[in-house]
Amino acid sequence: QVQLVESGGGLVQAGGSLRLSCVASGNIFSINNMSWYRQAPGKQRELVAAIASGGSTHYVDSVKGRFTISRDNAKNTMYLQMNSLKPEDTAVYYCNADLNFRPAWGQGTQVTVSS
Repeated sequence: QVQLVESGGGLVQAGGSLRLSCVASGNIFSINNMSWYRQAPGKQRELVAAIASGGSTHYVDSVKGRFTISRDNAKNTMYLQMNSLKPEDTAVYYCNADLNFRPAWGQGTQVTVSS
C-alpha cells in the first residue's frame, strides 16, 4: 500500500510563513505529477500549485509570488513554501500525487491565518 502524509500546518498571523511537506511512502515505483489543493469551509476544493516530475510548476493566480512548490524526488517529498500569508489562505491543505499511476490523497493539514 502507498500513502501520502502532509505536515507543517498550523496557526500563523497574516504576513507570516509556513512550509508544508508531503511525504509519499510504501511500495512506490513511480511518482509523476504532484500538487497541493486546499479547501476552505463551505467552499470547493481548489488546486493551489502543481509540479511535474521534471520540475515545471503551476500556481493559481491568488498565490503567485507568495507560494513556492518544490519536490525532492530522492526523498519522495513535496513542499509548499507559503510566504506573506493572508487570512484568505485559511484552509485544509491536501497533498495529491500520481503514485504508481493512480491518484492518491493525503489526510490534509490545517492552515489558519489570523488577522
